[in-house]
This record gives sequence, C-alpha cells and structure tokens, in this order.
Amino acid sequence: MANVLDLRRRIRSVKNTRQITKAMKMVAAAKLRRGQERAFAARPYARMMASVLASLVRRADIYDPETGEVTNPLLDARPEKRITVVVITGDKGFAGAFNTNVLKAANRFVAERGNVELDLEIIGRKGRDILRHSYPVTSVKEDEQIEHGDITRNRKARVEITGERTGILDKLTFDHAAHIADFLVKRYVAGQTDGVYVVFNEFQSVIAQRVVVERILPIREIGQQDIATAAEMELEEREEMGKAARDMGISLKPEDTREADEEASKFGTAQVDYIYEQSPKELLQALLPRYISTQLYHALLESSAAEHAARMTAMDAATNNASEMIDAYTLTMNRLRQAAITKEIIEIVSGAAAL
Repeated sequence: MANVLDLRRRIRSVKNTRQITKAMKMVAAAKLRRGQERAFAARPYARMMASVLASLVRRADIYDPETGEVTNPLLDARPEKRITVVVITGDKGFAGAFNTNVLKAANRFVAERGNVELDLEIIGRKGRDILRHSYPVTSVKEDEQIEHGDITRNRKARVEITGERTGILDKLTFDHAAHIADFLVKRYVAGQTDGVYVVFNEFQSVIAQRVVVERILPIREIGQQDIATAAEMELEEREEMGKAARDMGISLKPEDTREADEEASKFGTAQVDYIYEQSPKELLQALLPRYISTQLYHALLESSAAEHAARMTAMDAATNNASEMIDAYTLTMNRLRQAAITKEIIEIVSGAAAL
C-alpha cells in the first residue's frame, strides 16, 4: 500500500496533468469557435454557386443532340469498377473517438465494395498512420498517374493508398481543397476512376454531427448531397459534448441561416433571360470543377470544426477524471495520516500506562 509521501507525489502529478488538459480544452474551444465561423461563412457561397449552376443547367445543352451523351464528363455516370475514396482525419490525437469513427466508416465502406478496386487518398496524419497497417502504399506521383493513366504499374492489392496529405487542417485554405479537387477531376476525366467519395465528419453544431460517406463525382444533382452512408452520434456522446460546450459558453444550437439560405437559393434562378459574357455551356464547363472544389473545401472545414469539438469534449472528460483522482487520492492520504496519528497516540498512551 502506498504511503503518504507516495500519495502526495501522485496528487502533484495528477494536478499537473489536470492543468495541461484544462489548457488544451480552452484552446480547443477557441479553435472550435473559429472553425464554426469559417464553416458557416462558407455555406452561402456554396449555395449561391449551386443556384448559378442549376440555372446554367437549364439553359445549356448538357446532352449532345446527335448522340444523346452527356457533354460534360463530370456529369457522366458510369459503372463503378474503380473508385477513389478521400478519407479526412486529424493530424493530432487527444480527440476521443473522432478519428476512430471516421476510419471505421471508411473501412466499412471498403468492405461493402468487395468487387471494386479502391484508391485511398488520405488527409491527416492519424488516418495515414493507421491505414498504412492495413493497405499497401503506391509510390506513383500525381502527375505520373494522370500522364500515364496508371499503366506503368501493377496494382499490389484491390485497395491501395495512392495519396497522403498531412498538416492541411491546421492551416486550411481554399487552395488546398482546389489542388486536391483538381487532381480528382483530372483522374475522373481521364477515366482512371469511376467515382469519388469523401469520408468525413459532418458538423452542423456541437451536438449535431454525423460521419458520412458522400459522393462528389460524378455530379448527380447540383446542390444536393449524394450520401452513400451516414452514422449519427450516440446520445451519450451528444450529452458529453453538450456539457463541455456549455461549460465553455459555446452555443449548442446551429446558427440560424434560413434568411441567407433563401437569398442564396434565389441567386441566378429568376425566370429571365440572363446575358452571359460567355455561353452558358462554357460557363458550365468552367464552374463544375469549381463546384467540386467548393464541396471538398466544405468537407474539410466541417471536419476541422468537428475535430476541435471532439478534442474539447475529450479534454473536458480528462480534466473531470483528474479532479476525481485527486479527490480519491486526497481521501486515501488523509485516512493514512489519521491512522498513523491514531497509532502514535495509542503507543504513547500504552507506554504511559505501562509505567
């Protein structure tokens, strides 16, 4: 059994740990507020772009009048023999089950596509480190994949890791999403993949999150999410996140954006004959890749906000556990000290009685 000195050392150690977890909780809460603001600020732009594209689709001929085929390859759906899956995880740990849930969804999706070849594009160090143990990594570079059409190599397995990107979510910009989206679009146009899916944590509010697998290529319906699978949060997780958010003064309700959404949905959709500097077909060809970049950027923003929310919750639980450990150690130490004092008193009284 530990003595009083050992217990004092343990209490001091746990107190130091509690200070660290409390500081990490406050940092995560501050980053969560900024992440929420960025995610909400990006939504009107995405909805306006979807409205403009929907307007262009009505005015442009998306089907060839002679062959009946789709004129833009990004709208052309074909049988899925080989698909690309973008898995968005975090670069750091201490975020509870955030990374685990995303990887579970990715592995479940891979298992369901048993007869399809899959290329994994991993964003985030945690996902890279874990998935490397399950799937082989190819060394072919992006430009070589596009130029040679992957003919220069033989597949090592049905599922391969073809790309790894780390350090993006900490300093996320639209250029990061645009670069990845441009690579995915080129692969799809070149026929090197028949579909592109994104696995990420969708963030609506602190207590309204879900891990989704969303198809972004081919484009089925502009402005609508093409969800393949979705996993909602457990009630216990919602309660824990809600408690941590209330402690830090973060609102649990999603921001009311109905007015902005209505304005965005009206943008470019009036039943009038718009005059475009280029033809509607040329504008549609130029804006569809931009639309894919916007979707991917939106997924990255929401994943970043969800990661900070998960880390804040995990550090709140760690801080509470540390406080409980300190109370338990303090109680044990006081009992040992009282027992030692009582023993000394008994010894003194016994000695005096013997005299």
